[in-house]
Amino acid sequence: MKIKLFDPHIGKEEEIAIKKVLKSKFWASGSGGRNVSEFETEFKKFSGCKECVTVNSGTAALNLAMSLLDIKNKEVIVPSLTFVSTVNAISYNGGIPIFADVNSKTLCIDKETIESKITKKTKAILPVHFGGMPCKLSDIKKIANEENLFIIEDAAHAAGSKFGTKKIGSHSQAVCFSFHPVKNIAMPTGGIIAINDKESKMMKSRLQERRWCGIKNRNFNSYEISELANNYYMNEFSAAIGRIQLRKLERLNNKRRKIAKIYSEEIKIENKMKFSKDCSYHLFWIRVKSREKLRKILLENGIETGIHYAPVHKFELYDKKIKLEITEKASEEIITIPMHPNLTSNEMNKVIRCINNNL
Repeated sequence: MKIKLFDPHIGKEEEIAIKKVLKSKFWASGSGGRNVSEFETEFKKFSGCKECVTVNSGTAALNLAMSLLDIKNKEVIVPSLTFVSTVNAISYNGGIPIFADVNSKTLCIDKETIESKITKKTKAILPVHFGGMPCKLSDIKKIANEENLFIIEDAAHAAGSKFGTKKIGSHSQAVCFSFHPVKNIAMPTGGIIAINDKESKMMKSRLQERRWCGIKNRNFNSYEISELANNYYMNEFSAAIGRIQLRKLERLNNKRRKIAKIYSEEIKIENKMKFSKDCSYHLFWIRVKSREKLRKILLENGIETGIHYAPVHKFELYDKKIKLEITEKASEEIITIPMHPNLTSNEMNKVIRCINNNL
């Protein structure tokens, strides 16, 4: 059997929750009721945010959060080492992505690069908590405050991560999470926008309208639509699973941290993900010169690996002329190795042994 790169941790509770929704015949509602509403309440309490709004994916969360800023023809500073959804959300809303380099030790956005990219057209900073490792938000907030910029966090990897004494989700104007079978909160699909702005209630109301085709002022006989919007609401099956997963999150993240600590101590590669008690370890990365060779050996030994990510600025849609030294080097060397709560000691040892024996 293969050692999987990602693997959701599920139990009887999720099965019971799904059957309950199935039998209820209430499977989805654009206005967000029952499990969807309960999940929002529970996530709000867990993360410490002021308000939150569920959606049907992390991509939808990013798109809607960016729509709040009116970034048309404005610049948003973003790392290139991320999944393409992060950057697409800027372009989708008419903004101009300005690619920043990353820190070589964390692969999160680099403070000095942010400062060098700011212009009169800069509207926001969109940091990514890469692999679940929290960005240094204090530095980013200082820059944002000095330049009067917004911060929207991409926390797709960071459910349960912390910065300081507070969880990721409680710091910036908007923080976007992603839920998926491979994520720390496993769902068929889903996302959430955590809001911490002084106008949180107003922002929540606008997001609720924009996640359901722009519908507002809904009553028994009618409703109104005053702006163009998409169909982004979360379904009841995802929310029911998400509620169970949220209750397990701290325990499962602790398992991930234990695996990460062993990897960081025993894998004989200097350039690898560091251990931090504040990281949720959605993934664990190492960097090697001969990536293709090592990935092939690992696959032959039944060990799945991945590459996270190809740099977005190198895609045809964006600007291939930009040079980001650390991002480009990391993207040529990075390998993501098995990281999930179902890993056994024997599987971990096999991964470590196979890597160490083939360096």
